[in-house]
Amino acid sequence: MSRPGQGVMLPVSGLGFPPQNVARVVVWEWLNEHSRWRPYTATVCHHIENVLKEDARGSVVLGQVDAQLVPYIIDLQSMHQFRQDTGTMRPVRRNFYDPSSAPGKGIVWEWENDGGAWTAYDMDICITIQNAYEKQHPWLDLSSLGFCYLIYFNSMSQMNRQTRRRRRLRRRLDLAYPLTVGSIPKSQSWPVGASSGQPCSCQQCLLVNSTRAASNAILASQRRKAPPAPPPPPGGPSGTLAVRPSATFAGAALWAAPAAGPAEPAQPPGAPPRSPSAPGGAPTPGQNNLNRPGPQRATSVSARASIPPGVPALPVKNLNGTGPVHPALAGMTGILLCAAGLPVCLTRAPKPILHPPPVSKSDVKPVPGVPGVCRKTKKKHLKKSKNPEDVVRRYMQKVKNPPDEDCTICMERLVTASGYEGVLRHKGVRPELVGRLGRCGHMYHLLCLVAMYSNGNKDGSLQCPTCKAIYGEKTGTQPPGKMEFHLIPHSLPGFADTQTIRIVYDIPTGIQGPEHPNPGKKFTARGFPRHCYLPNNEKGRKVLRLLITAWERRLIFTIGTSNTTGESDTVVWNEIHHKTEFGSNLTGHGYPDASYLDNVLAELTAQGVSEAVAKA
Repeated sequence: MSRPGQGVMLPVSGLGFPPQNVARVVVWEWLNEHSRWRPYTATVCHHIENVLKEDARGSVVLGQVDAQLVPYIIDLQSMHQFRQDTGTMRPVRRNFYDPSSAPGKGIVWEWENDGGAWTAYDMDICITIQNAYEKQHPWLDLSSLGFCYLIYFNSMSQMNRQTRRRRRLRRRLDLAYPLTVGSIPKSQSWPVGASSGQPCSCQQCLLVNSTRAASNAILASQRRKAPPAPPPPPGGPSGTLAVRPSATFAGAALWAAPAAGPAEPAQPPGAPPRSPSAPGGAPTPGQNNLNRPGPQRATSVSARASIPPGVPALPVKNLNGTGPVHPALAGMTGILLCAAGLPVCLTRAPKPILHPPPVSKSDVKPVPGVPGVCRKTKKKHLKKSKNPEDVVRRYMQKVKNPPDEDCTICMERLVTASGYEGVLRHKGVRPELVGRLGRCGHMYHLLCLVAMYSNGNKDGSLQCPTCKAIYGEKTGTQPPGKMEFHLIPHSLPGFADTQTIRIVYDIPTGIQGPEHPNPGKKFTARGFPRHCYLPNNEKGRKVLRLLITAWERRLIFTIGTSNTTGESDTVVWNEIHHKTEFGSNLTGHGYPDASYLDNVLAELTAQGVSEAVAKA
């Protein structure tokens, strides 16, 4: 049943450090690929805090307390998480919250993903949800946190305001996060000798400690006596043994080599930090390349000595699968080379080829079988529905004796009244009425479907929340813009004998309409015009025709929060994937990709766009 009170939109509170000698809850978090800080569990945070108390300059082996985190080690000095089997590094941070907040009480809010597993919300979202729950608000709008979701406490569900898709959520009691009192410890340098306390005897700690000890011994011997550098061979390539990082490193080098002179071991996880760079930009022995800005790192890489004869380069495979060497092999090779005193350095990953060579206007041709070269959309030119009740009744059949099972919208039994009773009142719709959708046969409270429809685009279509079957013609909330398409005389990787279809989307900035998250507020349009590519074959032209239909229905883009930058109120892709990388596939958005055309056809079908509709 519904909870008393009114809904609420809560702002994010500041997470600055509290005054010294005040108790606060400590939550350790890591930065994911979407630039979101994800919390470790309370058990892992207690383990990190215990290690921090014993040796603030050490490393934390997470597999000691969580079997799923066996490959991971946290370097407390550089504040990075290192994955041993892939070489991936991610920043970590130590964040502080009020003891009366959700982490201080051991309360975790989670949502159910597509695989049926439960995923914890980010900590700031968890705290916001818990605050609204304690105040007995029936619902919570997360748009103030940059997410277009509504939380319904009566049905314990999360709904996407744009797609109307619902997911279950739950509130779980767990171990409370650790408390701390006093000043915040500052980051310290690694000791050259052994760390304090008894060393752990697990295999991971033995690997880390042995590598660190070997590296420290080599560093000490090289500082005592460094022979002169041999001259580089004429015309030789620059750099020593090249180990190219995976894309996850984001340009931050884990191991560094000297500019010239004898081979200095690179910096393995847990090795002593390196001092600031010497004059002239050349790194000195003991320099920590992680703490240097990007341009300075690039300068040191280009200034390194030549590769000795017979030493091959070792390019690391990118995350999407391209490249000859897996990051796990390269990472372990780097660690072993460091321990043996062999030179290791990093080179930049190759840049993706986003655009084709220049094309003259005379070489640009129309796409065969596709009329025109341009489509435009205007402001809300699609017809709107008259009455939510009429739309719902159009696609439903009344059920006199409903089964004793859950309505998946309100999570109440179908034999009882709708969970929206008292929250939503609609003339002529009794809360106990149940209907069955015509094609798929799924049953819901009529009032629940009216509430779902009223909270969406209200375009006259209805989508089953269980099987996603679409009734009517689904339209989206794409802002006005222009779509162009034509042939260019260049081939995509994997389609050597085929020309390429180039699609150009252009959407200007503007003001959000009533169908958008924040009506009347300005929205941004970053990265336009956006260029996308298809092969000029039968299936590629089929995809183009369906994309034109999806564009006219305003389904290609929407307004929301960017997954890459976190910016809200901006134009983002809307669940139909495009290939924006022309001549490579380093980002995963290029070719070759044998399954892409079939995958995008399935995505278009899920949006109600099929070939029969496009021909009609």
